[in-house]
Amino acid sequence: MHGDRTNRTVLLVLAALMVAAGGLGGAASFGAFGLEVQRRALTDNVVADYIDRNSSWFWPVVAGVALILVLLCLRWLLVILFSTDRAGDLLITSKGPGRTALRPGAVTRAVTEEIESYPGVSSAGARIVGDPDAAELVVNATVEDSSDLASVRRRIETEALAGARAALDDPHLPIRLDLTVTTDRAARVS
Repeated sequence: MHGDRTNRTVLLVLAALMVAAGGLGGAASFGAFGLEVQRRALTDNVVADYIDRNSSWFWPVVAGVALILVLLCLRWLLVILFSTDRAGDLLITSKGPGRTALRPGAVTRAVTEEIESYPGVSSAGARIVGDPDAAELVVNATVEDSSDLASVRRRIETEALAGARAALDDPHLPIRLDLTVTTDRAARVS
């Protein structure tokens, strides 16, 4: 389970509960649940009376629900802190016996260093995400506004990204290229 997906789901459920509570309160104020509920003061202590009448089973149920909520929140926190969408070692297909595994960091480092060496590129970053069997290369490059964006993009695609596909022996490797334009100039060392 991925942290972003979990966050969206939990927040959507909480939002739906809050909207429902607000809708029920509004409906009660307009008399949808009868005149007795409509005329009742908000500070009437109906809840305390109910709890007092049913205290033998009510508090153990509250404790159980609270424990479940604590465990769900703890799981949510752990997913957020320790989940990752990064791929594990990538297996290179070969026609002979044996297998070759390539660490994603080696590929991303090579792609990043190559792209950063291109004129007009201020900085770059790459990562491989997804399952090792269905990985995707995500590349971010910051390009100087004075450079020819189309030629930099073409060079990245035809050299660095084509090289990554060749290294992984996957001509159909999905790649997402995000280019950002900046006014900052890259410091070049000759």
